[in-house]
Amino acid sequence: MEAVTAPPVAPSEADQTADLAIAERHRYGDPEAFEEVYSRFAGMVYNIALRILGDPFEASDVSQDIFLRIYRHLGGFRGRSSLKTWVYRVTVNCCRSRISRRPPAMESLDGDERSRPVVIDRRTGPEEGILRQDLSAMVTGALARVPSPFREAVILRDLEELSYEEIAAILGVRIGTVRSRIARGRERLRELLEGSG
Repeated sequence: MEAVTAPPVAPSEADQTADLAIAERHRYGDPEAFEEVYSRFAGMVYNIALRILGDPFEASDVSQDIFLRIYRHLGGFRGRSSLKTWVYRVTVNCCRSRISRRPPAMESLDGDERSRPVVIDRRTGPEEGILRQDLSAMVTGALARVPSPFREAVILRDLEELSYEEIAAILGVRIGTVRSRIARGRERLRELLEGSG
């Protein structure tokens, strides 16, 4: 029996018109169309790549691949989902491809063994900033050890705050599968955090 996937999440009429206009401008050679897409989604793409891959250098590298793919295929965007959902899908697929090319030994590294950027939060005092940074590193390290399908679902739901319908469209699975992956991913993350604490 063939798996049934969720239908694409339909964008609002105004969003769909704007998204299709950007794709059409790109198709006809307007360089500003791609620049708009890049400025709108660059941060999101990098953050998703970082959370899925767990390495800032690899996330930066794959972000370039993602935007190259978006540049090549933006003209073919037809509006069956929102442009944002389409960019998420491209991002997740590029990250999956990158993970599949990793040597097996690299997949066994947990997040603490990879280099991480130092982020200073100037809104907090030094002690609180260090505690928050330690907690963030611990969660990121544990998340890197959650199996990819569950990690993707947890990232898209809990960190990106997407709806179940949007996640189903991005991952190409049924909503029930999304719910199951989120539940299993959260449970695995909880086990890893409790084991490290």
